[in-house]
Amino acid sequence: MWEFRDRVAIAGIGYTELIRRNPRSLADLTVEATDAALADAGLSRSDVDGLATTPTMPVYGGEKGNQDGIDVVTPGFLAQALGIRDRITWLGNTTPMVTHAAIDAINALVAGACSHVVLYRALHMPVGRYSNFTATHAAGKDQFFAPYGFSMPAGWAATVARRYLDLAGTTRESLANFVVDNRENAHRNPNAFFRGKTLTKQEYLASRMIADPITMLDCDLPVDGAAAIVLTRTERARDLRNPPALVSGYAAGNHVGATGAPMTLEGILDGAACIGERLWAAAGIDRADVDVAQLYDGFSIFTYTWLEGLGFVRRGEAAAFIDEGSARLTGSLPLNTGGGCLAEGRLHGMTQLTEAAYQVTDRAGDRQVSGASRAVVTVSNGLAGSTAFVISRDH
Repeated sequence: MWEFRDRVAIAGIGYTELIRRNPRSLADLTVEATDAALADAGLSRSDVDGLATTPTMPVYGGEKGNQDGIDVVTPGFLAQALGIRDRITWLGNTTPMVTHAAIDAINALVAGACSHVVLYRALHMPVGRYSNFTATHAAGKDQFFAPYGFSMPAGWAATVARRYLDLAGTTRESLANFVVDNRENAHRNPNAFFRGKTLTKQEYLASRMIADPITMLDCDLPVDGAAAIVLTRTERARDLRNPPALVSGYAAGNHVGATGAPMTLEGILDGAACIGERLWAAAGIDRADVDVAQLYDGFSIFTYTWLEGLGFVRRGEAAAFIDEGSARLTGSLPLNTGGGCLAEGRLHGMTQLTEAAYQVTDRAGDRQVSGASRAVVTVSNGLAGSTAFVISRDH
């Protein structure tokens, strides 16, 4: 069991509006989310002595800028914008996902390097189609992938989805069931981009194909916006405005598949299983102790592979689990209760962390899962760069 189990907590959550094109700067949005998280916790800017994020712009085509405050927001830039640069004792500036910065922040807190960390993710929707391959030359692996359109994540995920559907003996009808159920969850989430925008199974099946069997509605939703959380030591969090959501354990993955392809079904499942073993050991629980799951859905198929890789169902059975309604709010394991990246918006793991915290503190409103005491969070696809957390109720 992790030595610092339940010693760090999420004490506040803040969001901006998530929309497709926002005329405001990314820096302005990040300041708004930060102030909202601090107000939610009952803190002020002067209480902050740590800032952490992953300040990257995920673009595989289109325009990829790196201007601080416009395309990305680094912790140093945010500290200056908040007027607290001289108060900061620790900065986390970590790749590849914001949840790696979360792990760094958790460790900094238990080490005493800081007292209150704002973890944030600010993203915007770039000009053009961000998955187009626009280079005139292809180097390295791209020389073998790009000529066949295999240079973008949707193409990689499509091969995983096709193999999964074929081996499980199911069809896109199952993916439709998940995406439609997920949209229903988003209707109950005031932060969700797709709140109030209904989706039928027929509309899903008719949606534009990106890379068979992946459609537009199987891909996460690029938005302009920011989300932030306040992390602090649990004893401090108990004195603040909201019940604390405790960090009971975390795990990071380093698995790389054997074929050289960016993603394969077998590689993803093996990597997720390895992360699961580390996670349950760190948190001192078993998968049966989990009440609600916030599983990364950069592509819809990842929820299936996480369900199986973590051992919630046996391999090949996630589709049936979802088809029978077991992942709905009233099911045996409510899944992505706030709509996740597919329906809330692409914030690279923040949607999963914030929803887990809302659930275990009874702050999820109409989508609250009764008695939810432990939530599992996963980010990315199970391969190298992936992370997972157990977030628990404070008893």
